[in-house]
Amino acid sequence: MQDIEIRNKLIEWADKYNDPLYFQQDPIAFPREFLRRGASLQDIEIAAVFAAHFAWGRRAMIVRDCTRLFDHMEWNPSAYVMGGDWRSDDTSIHRTVKWSDTAAICARLKAFYAEHSSLEELDAAGIRVRIYGQKEDPKAANKKINMMRRWMVRDDGKVDLGLWRNSSKDGLIIPLDVHVYDQAVALGLTERRSKDLGTAIEITDAFRDIFPGDPAKGDFALFGYGIDNA
Repeated sequence: MQDIEIRNKLIEWADKYNDPLYFQQDPIAFPREFLRRGASLQDIEIAAVFAAHFAWGRRAMIVRDCTRLFDHMEWNPSAYVMGGDWRSDDTSIHRTVKWSDTAAICARLKAFYAEHSSLEELDAAGIRVRIYGQKEDPKAANKKINMMRRWMVRDDGKVDLGLWRNSSKDGLIIPLDVHVYDQAVALGLTERRSKDLGTAIEITDAFRDIFPGDPAKGDFALFGYGIDNA
């Protein structure tokens, strides 16, 4: 396709797939369910933290294991986190994620919320280190974190939640994984070989021209490309 054809197709895909219909069995369904219930911001943020953390593998498996986790929390994530009585054993809850891993995240969340009201105060690097307990890595694409930030910031009232109102959509970065990378390369959005932050930013910048002020909308375009070219 020529550049103008690619641009028009990306706009078409984004408009079509930015629709809750395609995300009923998706990790975002969990923070959205807490929003529907009128839960607190902290409940929704905690749900987003774990749903994003489990966003690895087949959708059905992700939904199953998120459901198991929130069932264990009795669908009251903030009370579970702040209560301090977390399941912490080496049994798997989702693929290589153990219950002890979720307990460690709960401990960091509890410590954070003891002094702060919202995770919006943290950037992606801060969430990586202070909530997920990972080492600093300036080159990391932080796919799951950038996906969670998209959920919380984008505010068009369709798929994403738009609860972090002090954050700019223009500052979001495309969640980059292997599939998104392959799609972006096929569409000519990047020629970089590393699946790192630099590549995520280059893809985001390409979308910045197509979706001014809202480059992360391009995530739906790549989702659509993946469906239409499966």
